[in-house]
Amino acid sequence: MSIFSEGKAPLADADVLEALQKRLGPLHAKLRLGIEADHEAQVFGQGINYFHIENFRLSHFVIRTCLKLTGLYRRGCRNAAQIEVRRNCVTSPQIPKAFDGYTILQLSDLHVDVSRDAMARLTSILNEITYDAAYGVLGNHDTVCMVPGLERMGIRMLLNECETIEREQERMHLVGVDDAHFYRADNIEKAVSGIPSEEFSILLTHTPEIYRQAALADFNLLLSGHTHGGQICLPGRIPLTLDSVLPRHMGAGAWTYRNLIGYTSVGAGSSVVPVRFNCPPEITLHRLQTGQE
Repeated sequence: MSIFSEGKAPLADADVLEALQKRLGPLHAKLRLGIEADHEAQVFGQGINYFHIENFRLSHFVIRTCLKLTGLYRRGCRNAAQIEVRRNCVTSPQIPKAFDGYTILQLSDLHVDVSRDAMARLTSILNEITYDAAYGVLGNHDTVCMVPGLERMGIRMLLNECETIEREQERMHLVGVDDAHFYRADNIEKAVSGIPSEEFSILLTHTPEIYRQAALADFNLLLSGHTHGGQICLPGRIPLTLDSVLPRHMGAGAWTYRNLIGYTSVGAGSSVVPVRFNCPPEITLHRLQTGQE
């Protein structure tokens, strides 16, 4: 699974607009672009102010300067480049036998413009690992204009859509929703329609904040990112903030809610400044295993 969250929303040129209309349909393309325009206007003061530290360039300078004055900046940069490969085993009796051992790669919150050293390390790691699936969903910094280019690269983007994967006459369902945090363009009802409740299903979402809806929709597994695990944490990996409305134990790693198994990646990149403390970056390999939870 690939989750991308980079860049600001550009205006769609004629070629991109045509590609989006073919990919999503004219109405969906128009609505998604309109949502982006409205929300960008809020961020930059043309409507209701949307305050967040990422949206103010001065905050980048202030945080970087404070860390340099305390002598912590270089250490934080070194930490941010040390991506770890985490392995998470997902065990469920609903996983078809044909998918026993099936491995999903999760890349989350790359922030390539800020995280150059981490991305160099990531390139090396990806040449050394094997996996079965990589799909994409949009995040809270992503414009839908990215979709045609990403799909030309071979990344299947899921925008409130379902992909059914078959093996040896058995199948599971991979559902991806659009950003549910900033643009709030997610539509679980549309994405999940037609999936038999008894069949194994996975929800890919940039933010874990929609865990309640996912559980009510009978998903078995939710994979998400967005929180960065806090990025700058106190000893013991205690986050100062998660920028998410959810229980803190869901902010990083494996968790459960009712019958839903969840995993929140702390991400491979860094936001605002390329530093991490007590929260090493990660990519995750999720291995499916048939059996009792």
